[in-house]
Amino acid sequence: MTKSWLNAKSTTNTRTRVSDVSPLSGMCPICIKECPVLCEISKSAFRGREVLYPDPEYFGDSTAAANKDFGLDWSHLQIMVEVRGAKGIEADPDVAIFPNVQIETSVGGVPLKVPVFIAALGSTYVAKKNWDGLAVGAAISGTIQVIGENVCGMDPEAQITNGKVTYSKDLEYRVKTFKEWWDGKYGEIVVQTNVEDQRLGVDVYAISKLEVNVIERKWGQGAKAIGGEVRISDLNKAIMLKKRGYVVIPDPEDPVVQEAFKEGIIRTFERHSRVGMPNLKDFVEDIAWLREQGAKKVFLKTGAYRPEVVAWTLKVASEAKIDLVTFDGAGGGTGMSPVPMMDECATPTVYLEAQVLKCLEILKKKGKHIPDIAMAGGFINETQIFKAIAMSNFGDGPYVKAVAMARAPITAVMKASYFAELAEKGKLPKTFASLYGDNPEKFFVTVPELKKRFGEDYKKLPVGAIGLYTYFVDRIGVGLQQLMAGVRKWKLELLDRKDLASLTERARRVTGIPTIDELAEEEIERILAD
Repeated sequence: MTKSWLNAKSTTNTRTRVSDVSPLSGMCPICIKECPVLCEISKSAFRGREVLYPDPEYFGDSTAAANKDFGLDWSHLQIMVEVRGAKGIEADPDVAIFPNVQIETSVGGVPLKVPVFIAALGSTYVAKKNWDGLAVGAAISGTIQVIGENVCGMDPEAQITNGKVTYSKDLEYRVKTFKEWWDGKYGEIVVQTNVEDQRLGVDVYAISKLEVNVIERKWGQGAKAIGGEVRISDLNKAIMLKKRGYVVIPDPEDPVVQEAFKEGIIRTFERHSRVGMPNLKDFVEDIAWLREQGAKKVFLKTGAYRPEVVAWTLKVASEAKIDLVTFDGAGGGTGMSPVPMMDECATPTVYLEAQVLKCLEILKKKGKHIPDIAMAGGFINETQIFKAIAMSNFGDGPYVKAVAMARAPITAVMKASYFAELAEKGKLPKTFASLYGDNPEKFFVTVPELKKRFGEDYKKLPVGAIGLYTYFVDRIGVGLQQLMAGVRKWKLELLDRKDLASLTERARRVTGIPTIDELAEEEIERILAD
């Protein structure tokens, strides 16, 4: 049974006076005038459209996502462990140990040391503030960092000539930050482009001037069905963005709005991106053009649209011979997706993957090009990654090659950086300090490993990058190795649907994976019949 909180959400910093709210409306059963609490309704009476978004007070220092139970998630699938033999390695107890499990993969022709990469993080402030930790952490982890949309358009120092960007300090910095720590083999820096970016010629600039190898076109994301949004607290910047062609609300050039801003009535502006209007012919031609410009690989990022759009997207991606398609399930989000959209729009991740897999099986039977697939939407750990990959293997190898994350890597970087700041100020929580030490040299468990690997250059590593590496490699990587050893499979591509069982009828119906009792009935009879 799904559950959502209609009139009180932590994302918008709203509450109700009583806890036993009306299930239908979310309102207090008795709403009284003398109530000092701000619920969704009352806060909206004061701040209007602001309440559509995550609390503006934390913009730039937070991420947000849905808090709705969609009725089906990865916990509804259970991993079926094994005791017999070993696949992908010699069946010898001295050899078949979990550290020998191979978790490397390849997405869109890019080798990864871990089957996870960082989805597009662009012009939102939380990405910019944490970029060093994210980009360097991705590079040393041997994975992909995607630079998201609107970076050039938001860059006050960008040089735009005849409507095309010829220089962007911000984009150049983001690319260089990754490449300085990149080994040139594992992982890659990818530049994502939306409608605004294409108009500005960001793709050509990135390829020709910054030597970027991979461009990702964007059709949307699971958190919202409209274009990218950020919040602007500077009037002059809002005016600049409007003059560059962005949709800025309210109008920063309106004298009435400017006066309201000065008085503090209006505190921020919204910058919106336009949505694309893709069609098959134009898209195929666009991808061919991109490759002519020098793009070595072309990816596509899309959202959790209705089932027929999933089918159409894969048809178009196949026709254009896209290298990687990332499907982003509902419920995620990074900076400023409308809360009602995160909660109430689009297809949740498990449902979405099931639709994607059905389409891929049809394309395969027709002998069509099959792009690599990555899934996104609420992933945080190795159990979810295991299940997403295993679910996609019908016998010829997984369709899903990796999982894309955004919120979780940001959290790892933010928390690592924040605790390092607390340590410097001598303000670490006493419990944390007593357990893990009072400085980063002690409380990051991967410090000895990274010191050995980088020598003197270790001192140049951003603290956030150490946190991200520890999360990606030491937690998710090792955790995945342990799970795979538990099913006796020592290579990632060996994971398949037989490694999973459904715990609920809904999971079985949606994924086609049998329940545990169905597996038991079939397998027990087969084994003991001989």
